[in-house]
Amino acid sequence: MRIEINERPVEATQGETLLTAIRRAGVRVPTLCHMEGLPPTGACRLCVVEVEGQRGLIPSCSYPVYEGMKVRTHSPRAVRARHTIVELLLSNHPDDCLYCVRNGTCELRKLAEELGVHQRRFTGLSRASRVDVSGPALTREPSKCVLCGKCVRVCEEVQGVGAIDFIGRGSATKVGPAFDEALNLSSCVLCGQCVMACPTGALHEQSHVKQVLDALRNPEMMVVVQHAPAVSVTLAEAFGLPPGRDVDGKMVAALRRLGFHRVFDTAFSADLTVMEEASELVHRIQSRGTLPMMTSCSPAWIKFVEEFYPGFTGHLSTCKSPQQMLGAILKSHYAESRGLDPAKIYSVAVMPCTAKKFEAGRPEMIHDGVSDIDAVLTTRELAELIRMHGLDLEALPPEKADDPFGGRSSAGKLFGATGGVMEAAVRTAHYLLTGKEMDVLDAVEFRGLEGIKEARVRVGDLELGLAVASGLGNARALLEQIQGGRSDLHFIEVMSCPGGCIAGGGQIIGVDPGAITARMKALYDIDARSAVRVAHRNEGVRTLYDTFLGEPLGEASHRLLHTHYTPRHVIT
Repeated sequence: MRIEINERPVEATQGETLLTAIRRAGVRVPTLCHMEGLPPTGACRLCVVEVEGQRGLIPSCSYPVYEGMKVRTHSPRAVRARHTIVELLLSNHPDDCLYCVRNGTCELRKLAEELGVHQRRFTGLSRASRVDVSGPALTREPSKCVLCGKCVRVCEEVQGVGAIDFIGRGSATKVGPAFDEALNLSSCVLCGQCVMACPTGALHEQSHVKQVLDALRNPEMMVVVQHAPAVSVTLAEAFGLPPGRDVDGKMVAALRRLGFHRVFDTAFSADLTVMEEASELVHRIQSRGTLPMMTSCSPAWIKFVEEFYPGFTGHLSTCKSPQQMLGAILKSHYAESRGLDPAKIYSVAVMPCTAKKFEAGRPEMIHDGVSDIDAVLTTRELAELIRMHGLDLEALPPEKADDPFGGRSSAGKLFGATGGVMEAAVRTAHYLLTGKEMDVLDAVEFRGLEGIKEARVRVGDLELGLAVASGLGNARALLEQIQGGRSDLHFIEVMSCPGGCIAGGGQIIGVDPGAITARMKALYDIDARSAVRVAHRNEGVRTLYDTFLGEPLGEASHRLLHTHYTPRHVIT
């Protein structure tokens, strides 16, 4: 059908929204509550336009197109309405922009600039409310909430958690957990997708920057750092470089200049995780153990199972995540081999994930008062540290991570994307079961951003049923199928965040879906050109087994690299 936008003809499709047609015509209409891929709510009204024949302004995000429609997107009436909406939102919004964690990335501030709101015409009652720092990973500042509902929607409709919702009515409405309790008493799994959706500073991570700086300035501490596979293909975006640019070497150089004594690669311990997890899968299959086995790398997923599906805790792999595995090795074998006191090693992890902060503080990850990991920095926090020290990331010459935990296979690097853990584990499980490498290492059936991907893979005499879930909402759908009697699956990978770690809750805020795709492509490009593409060929990992661990699933491995999970009671 044909419609008219700003006196220009535009082809439209039956059933699409007016906002979609407007964007396709190359016109930008501001939005605040709109979430791509979810049904529109029309809550903020910033996208209002004038439609010929309609008496009032029309929210373009929820209004369907029709033949012959004539639209004016930036008429004086529409622009004036948007201007007033932003003024009203700012009337009782805190004026601490200079100190706000979202300074520079706040959508409300950008809208004010775009619409020419440069002075306060309205003054509303300030919404005095306590800052909620009860959780181990996330902070809530309700006074900065604009009630757009995006955090509520991503938590309920995408992640299937429903930890927060609208509370109260009218001018007393606010967003919070059940019974307006603190976040630590809610069903929140700390995935951080609400942070990624929030347009202001109402939600953000608990910062570990200060404690890391304190450790770096402590002459009695040996401060070591590891960096997750997804960080190197994301960090560049924080400095205006193209999405998907791999800055692994430059990031290592920056970490050394920040003062870290040793820089290690979490992809090394991802290879270690593959060895343990693939061995565990083979053992469960051969001994008729609990199946399907489910991955345990994503701490928000673990908490989700403990809270909502406690009967499935036995299906979870007992492997610690790569972050915790490397932390445990550093505080045991590494410290012992170098004559260091584990209590004097301050172990930092740079992760694309807010839930990793929670994971580091789990009691299962603390032994004799010594934590496997002492602090976790998100990708955003690392970028903050780099800027704080005046480093030019682009200008830094690349450097290699330190041995003995700096070498990796590209299988470990794949952990950054949904389907990557599955692909890496299958490569090694095939070798463990058959003694041979797979003819084709690329498992394209597990690649891509689809919510659920399934495949039947023949390994020797076995045909394995494998599934990958991207996002907790899709994981819930799979668990419901299994609860309903489905029994054809042997192994399930779950990434808490849609897309995997490349789109984690600790990543760069304000990117479009194309950036996520670019990050994923970068990981697969690294894999394609790597000389070592399977975890069991990582020489550093093999040396670690030969000199310390013995063998996968052995006594030392179980003591250091495996853990257990406990059902949790939550307010719902």
